[in-house]
Amino acid sequence: MSNKGNLIVISAPSGSGKTSLALRVLQRVPGLEFSVSHTTRQPRPGERHGVEYYFVPVGQFEEMIEAGEFLEHARVHGNYYGTGVRFVQERLEAGVDVLLDIDVQGARQVKAARPDVASVFILPPSTEVLEERLRQRAQDSSEAIDRRLEVARQEIRSFEEYDFLVVNDDLETSARELQSIVLAVRCRTAVQRDRAAGIVARFGG
Repeated sequence: MSNKGNLIVISAPSGSGKTSLALRVLQRVPGLEFSVSHTTRQPRPGERHGVEYYFVPVGQFEEMIEAGEFLEHARVHGNYYGTGVRFVQERLEAGVDVLLDIDVQGARQVKAARPDVASVFILPPSTEVLEERLRQRAQDSSEAIDRRLEVARQEIRSFEEYDFLVVNDDLETSARELQSIVLAVRCRTAVQRDRAAGIVARFGG
């Protein structure tokens, strides 16, 4: 592996199962860490500050924007979300791969700032399945679910902007596919260049 870590972005419409996929892959792949985002939304049942998200007031978040503390940030469903630049940079410099779970807006910002980023879009198998998953979560009102579905219809059109695509029809199959993508990213020629150069040099000639 390269001395520096790889930055990997995953995006998906709300309810597509990307968080469940990410957690499975994080448990299976050594040297991969999750970047905990900041948000101004209220915690859902079972969510913990500093684990799923850093939950901060709107005023604090806006101060962080002004201070340039985010690699990316966006307003989604009426709330702010953002990725702290310091954590990401420190982990990459330490040789750790970092997984970002962010929306389409945020992914575009990261790709503009970091052209070396690898990006993965998680696509639900159908709108019916997505709606069923959102309703089974029982975390939002019917009006909020309708808004999320409308946003999803817009977001899924962006899948071609990403390097990889996973259709999350079956959680275990999709987790294996995402794991394979992470390992493939580690084997990119650009990532392995320094290591390869050392091997080639030992061949002499």
